[in-house]
Amino acid sequence: MRPENRIPVQSTPGNSRPVKRHHSPTHYAHLVKESLTTRLSKLVCAIFLTLLFLVAVTTFVLWLSLRPHRPRFQVQEFSIHPAFSQKTGFLNPKLIYNATLHNANQNIGIYYDSMHFNVFYGDQSIGGSPLLFPFYQKPKNTTIIAGQVGGAAVTVTRRQWQKFTADLARGQVVFRLQITSTIRFKISSWDSKRHKLRANCPVGVGPDGSILPIYKDKICPTYFTYSSV
Repeated sequence: MRPENRIPVQSTPGNSRPVKRHHSPTHYAHLVKESLTTRLSKLVCAIFLTLLFLVAVTTFVLWLSLRPHRPRFQVQEFSIHPAFSQKTGFLNPKLIYNATLHNANQNIGIYYDSMHFNVFYGDQSIGGSPLLFPFYQKPKNTTIIAGQVGGAAVTVTRRQWQKFTADLARGQVVFRLQITSTIRFKISSWDSKRHKLRANCPVGVGPDGSILPIYKDKICPTYFTYSSV
């Protein structure tokens, strides 16, 4: 038979079956140890993240319950005498006021180390005086602030009187009652730093010198900052 007529036969050298590798017991022990280490690490991480979550939730709940809210001021009554119906201007004017101071905190008391009342017309003060004496206000408590300011503590110039009458011709004369105080929050046996508190209450009065109904019981905007004292 000629070489060109031979059928080529392809053969694979060696054995075609995969060779099974036999690992030593040490290898399997290492795999088991590595698996246990991985599981233990995951368990530790899960416990840590769970504890971290619980601490975060607890802290947030405590922050909500212990976060101090600002005191709330509301003007109940305000009047200026003599009334604006007089044409000759003020003679010994007198300011009469009645406001409420509400502590809405559930578990936080407030120390008022000082308090001052002032009445502004525009940017100028027309009268004021110290209020109360240092006192402590319990949680969920309302304190009445009432009194009057007169004599040398109230000053109304002729020019201001003329502006009063001009405003009254437009329907009302608007004053601004400002109450300033130095306060401290009390949480259990802990006292906070001092804060400077300021409440500004717009008050409009009519011809009889008394507060108009739309200004009664309105919550006054309040602001406070840390005090270095």
